[in-house]
Amino acid sequence: MKFTEKFEKAFRLLLPAPFTIAVILTLLTMGLALAFGSFPNESKPILQLLDFWQEGLWNAPMLAFAVQMMLILVLGHILALAKPIGYFIDTIIGLAKSAAMATLLVGLCTMMVGLFNWGLGLIFGAIMARKTAEKFSREGKSINYPLLGAAGYAGMMVWHGGLSGSAPLKVVEEGHISQIMTGIFTEENILETISIPLESTIFSPMNLTATFLLLSIIPLFLALMANRTKGNSAISNLKLTKTETTTPLNLIGAEKLDYSKFLCIGFGLLILGYALTVPSRSANGLSFLNLNYINLVLLGLCLVFHARFSNFLKALDEAIKGSSGILIQFPLYFGIMGIMRSTGLIQLISDYFISISTVQTFPIFTLISAGLVNIFVPSGGGQWAVQGPIILQAADQLGVSFSKSVMALAYGDQLTNMLQPFWALPLLGITGLKAKEILPYTLSLMLIGTLIFTTVLLLF
Repeated sequence: MKFTEKFEKAFRLLLPAPFTIAVILTLLTMGLALAFGSFPNESKPILQLLDFWQEGLWNAPMLAFAVQMMLILVLGHILALAKPIGYFIDTIIGLAKSAAMATLLVGLCTMMVGLFNWGLGLIFGAIMARKTAEKFSREGKSINYPLLGAAGYAGMMVWHGGLSGSAPLKVVEEGHISQIMTGIFTEENILETISIPLESTIFSPMNLTATFLLLSIIPLFLALMANRTKGNSAISNLKLTKTETTTPLNLIGAEKLDYSKFLCIGFGLLILGYALTVPSRSANGLSFLNLNYINLVLLGLCLVFHARFSNFLKALDEAIKGSSGILIQFPLYFGIMGIMRSTGLIQLISDYFISISTVQTFPIFTLISAGLVNIFVPSGGGQWAVQGPIILQAADQLGVSFSKSVMALAYGDQLTNMLQPFWALPLLGITGLKAKEILPYTLSLMLIGTLIFTTVLLLF
């Protein structure tokens, strides 16, 4: 515990708020561009630099990406607060008769839900961990609550290789690669790499193997730790968010529509019915599984599961708080990308990676660098905006598979989620735990993930 307390203190001493980090990274990038970058008009480099920054800051396609990422988090959070999800959690934890089984179930279920949607998995895991601890407390049984919290956070170890992974879902969109690589790739290269299919990233044999190993090993490790560590039946008195609303008695006219189950469920089913037709009309395999499609399905599920617009909107009020960082930080990351692309910094950094890498070692270096970048840019989407062009440029010149390089970035991002406490904040708020309490266990999960990811990157 002394080590983790020191570790947490070091994080607090060295790392300010994520927005402040984004500003510092912006200023650092500006300094590097002035020192090492190239400018068409050498007499006015600062003005050009600010022009490049502003062009990236308000880049329309990238701003659309920011909204997509906000929605994938908010809709996943809303779905996690729905009553049927609560019933499902209660049913699952009812199967747990021992602390080891309970911890295993929390970890396994959280990871499986996290593969579908990271926002849903994050809140689902937090609620499941808390409800499990409450159940054991009522029954007078002891359980390691911090370990449960770590199990409820384990979905962040698999999310980027799942159906809401920012980088894999973005590169499958036609036009995205050409948009971020304009001025970096030649026109011939852009035409050859219109998009990277999901069959080569999320559904590749390499990623499926990594996911299977994570789903197999991590829950078993959590169960083993539950048997070997001291339990505690204490639970804080925090209350879980309630999103169910009662229909007021004095509603008149159109006000009743806000509480109409028929309208809300009907509209949700219409959305889901349409979503079911999309795969059969897709001409390019799984290319329909992009961020827009995932958000469409989530919206339909949210409406059906909450059953009333009033319930949905109450959950929205709770969920929207967690997306504020994306709204204000992502444009700064896009500005950094604009500076790096327009001043030639991407080429310089890519050349450095090429000089120290081979075809075999480049994916490992990508994983390590992505893990380090994630500490300062705690968002898979923001990280892709900053690091994606560098990785694709270096991979192109080394002759490394683009899809493997994208997944190496995804794996690095997942790894240091277990180290970076930013996305753990919602879980800590729901469970009442402290970062230093779950950190010993999440660090252990990070070590397991490191072994799994480096192994699959070397073998495939």
